[in-house]
Amino acid sequence: MPLNSQSELLYPYRRSPDQDRALSAPARKPVIIVGAGPIGLTVAIDLALKGIPVVILDEAEGIGVGSRAICFSRRTLEILSRLGCGDQMLEKGVQWNTGRVFRKDRQIYEFNLSPEQGFKHPAFINLQQYYMEGYLAARVQELAARGATLDLRGGNKVTALECFDDYVSLEITTPDGPYTIEADWLIACDGPRSTIRSLMQLDFKGRVFEDNFLIADVVMKADFPTERWFWFDPPFNPGQSALLHKQPDNVWRIDFQLGWDIDREAVIRPENVIPRIEAMLGPDVTFELEWVSVYTFQCCSMQRYRHNRVLFAGDSAHQVSPFGARGANGGVQDADNLAWKLALVIAGKAPAALLDSYDSERRQGADENILNSTRATDFITPKSPISRLFRDAVLDLVEQAPFARPLVNSGRLSVPAIYDESPLNGADDPSLPTATRPGAPLVDLPLPDALGSWLLKRAGGRFQLLVIDHDIPAKEPQGDTFEVSGIDIAIVRLSTTNAPLARPRYLGNAASAVYLIRPDQHVAARWTSYNRSAITAALHTAIATVSEPLSEPA
Repeated sequence: MPLNSQSELLYPYRRSPDQDRALSAPARKPVIIVGAGPIGLTVAIDLALKGIPVVILDEAEGIGVGSRAICFSRRTLEILSRLGCGDQMLEKGVQWNTGRVFRKDRQIYEFNLSPEQGFKHPAFINLQQYYMEGYLAARVQELAARGATLDLRGGNKVTALECFDDYVSLEITTPDGPYTIEADWLIACDGPRSTIRSLMQLDFKGRVFEDNFLIADVVMKADFPTERWFWFDPPFNPGQSALLHKQPDNVWRIDFQLGWDIDREAVIRPENVIPRIEAMLGPDVTFELEWVSVYTFQCCSMQRYRHNRVLFAGDSAHQVSPFGARGANGGVQDADNLAWKLALVIAGKAPAALLDSYDSERRQGADENILNSTRATDFITPKSPISRLFRDAVLDLVEQAPFARPLVNSGRLSVPAIYDESPLNGADDPSLPTATRPGAPLVDLPLPDALGSWLLKRAGGRFQLLVIDHDIPAKEPQGDTFEVSGIDIAIVRLSTTNAPLARPRYLGNAASAVYLIRPDQHVAARWTSYNRSAITAALHTAIATVSEPLSEPA
């Protein structure tokens, strides 16, 4: 997308039959999602795959300008692969595992985000957000063409809403005039300037950082390796920081720290941007500007993500700095967490209180992201003499003292949330590996082709029982599924003989293991042997139907 281009119209405005209904009898939809960005589209696809009708409203008619988010983590790729978009992202994206940190003009250390083998996906890919949104929008349209009740409406702007005990009423403005529509459940995925949040008079709690950063996406052919390069106090941006990342199509992301007191309009003019880039890349590198922007940021969160029938996800619920790639990746985990719970509630298989666990689990995830993002920002941009003294002392030690390297914080990169304190967690046998404890996401491992080639290719989207080196008693179900309280549980049987990595990742020193897996691929409970009553109790806990009931938000 060239500099200052218009967004591509992937879902142009079309008149809906809902607009022809009388004001006294508006259409009622099970789920309406406001915002057709990456998070809104992700949760819409997940719900549609579970048979839930969805309407997506967006005042735009296509994807936005500029690459914006570019770093997508392994966990995001795993989630999107389950939804049918991950392979496209993996094929198009630039894969990387290595990062290098420089001080002035000298490298002080490097790191490898994925030293362990045996994963389908790399630690990260770099991919312009407009590609991601395009793949997601195409997947929405594909599912709709195959019969899913999935309606993506561009040119539909929410202008008012009214919340009731059992539904939400929305007023929508379109090129053909206004209309009213109702939703049993409303999901706000409409970004940091959320219209829904504003109309409900809800706000963020957090911190604004007094600094500015210049993003420049440039097209160039260069010999730089496919790695993340970060500079403290480089000669081309003295006293500040800089970042360099490769994207597809010979596009490179360059990030310059600018400081607080700047002329925001002046710094993005090409005559001011180009000399900065030339100083960084050298006189022999030819490039063209594709997209330029200046941003400030805040680390903040809503105090609750569920307000009865309205649920908030992604940037409409929380915001972080770009250091560590925790924004879009955290938002995709929101969608992954929310969809299965809402689908069960709508189907009548779980109480509405299950959605309170979306609030508690994803606020935990956001708190972790905000904590790490804030620490990274404070390290990169120290605001006091003591903070700068500490930062500089750490950088002085790094080359010769390996113990100091973990203290260098150029952005702790996004990792999946582990819901250790979740009310949905069931039994745990502590003799099994810590990494796959209740609340943690599954760790992928290669399987023989006859078993599906990868564990995560087989797991997800429904409750499953992962049985490793263990025979289910003859009196128990021997097929591929069994039912507990109206919920089908699929059985995945593995042997460490044909899946050897299952031993270090799931068994440890135990002879066998049985894992109950949630639809979002997080562990609900685990044991070293099969016990039907224990599995039943764990499932009831995982859908909030036993133990103390979760609180109902006001």
